[in-house]
Amino acid sequence: MEKRSGSGGSQIFENLGTVLRKCIFSVLSVGPIPNHIAFIMDGNRRFAKQQNLIEGAGHKVGYLALMSMLRYSYELGVKYVTIYAFSIENFKRRPEEVQSVMDLMQEKIEQLINEESILNHFGVRVHFIGNLKLLSAPVRLAAERAMLVTACNSKAVLSICVAYTSTNEIMHAVEESCVKKWDEIRELNASGVDCGLTKLEGYEKGEIQDLINLTDIEKHLYMAVAPDPDILIRTSGETRLSNFLLWQSQTVPSAATLDSLAENASRGYIIRIFCPLQ
Repeated sequence: MEKRSGSGGSQIFENLGTVLRKCIFSVLSVGPIPNHIAFIMDGNRRFAKQQNLIEGAGHKVGYLALMSMLRYSYELGVKYVTIYAFSIENFKRRPEEVQSVMDLMQEKIEQLINEESILNHFGVRVHFIGNLKLLSAPVRLAAERAMLVTACNSKAVLSICVAYTSTNEIMHAVEESCVKKWDEIRELNASGVDCGLTKLEGYEKGEIQDLINLTDIEKHLYMAVAPDPDILIRTSGETRLSNFLLWQSQTVPSAATLDSLAENASRGYIIRIFCPLQ
């Protein structure tokens, strides 16, 4: 059987009329709306196989579904949306698959910063979260440009986690906290403050406790740009966090799973996941 390109995937997202949509959203917005929703993007390859799509088409359909979910979220008044787009662990996949995702990512980032994109329509500022040094140069440059051109947007925030894992985020935060604290100690020593050298020597000997505290680490987390999520959604029917927002998810009051984002990216679904908050 010949595989399809997925160009018809956008038909999945035909939906209610604009007037009905705005009426429903107006009713929902009267109740408590989550401040921050986080999505674990998963199941694109599985969806492509089920639909007999060519390799890579699943990610393109997933992108269309994601844009729909973003629009619904921002229309409802959600201020922060975070997407787990690409894990550091994904670099272990076949090189051609990784390259295909990188090429698609570059293409979609450039589309996002188009003047007519959802970002400008809703005044969304973009943050790319993770170890961006691991990205290919074209993708990294596109990400940096997207952050630059949306830096003045202030109505909503979109955080895109790429080359990201929670363990890497926490390790980075601890390293940055240590560097910051040692710089402060050295500045004290250089200024001739009597307690500076004592603190430095005391820390080396293990005599000073709590030199780095919880606040120091949280301040240096990649996700310090957003509050902890209120809802976490995984788009593959799985319930694993897959090393995503482990630090922040301890306080998440609601979690949901979708068998496939492409199949469930509807206003009806986003309404249902908000209903428990009402």
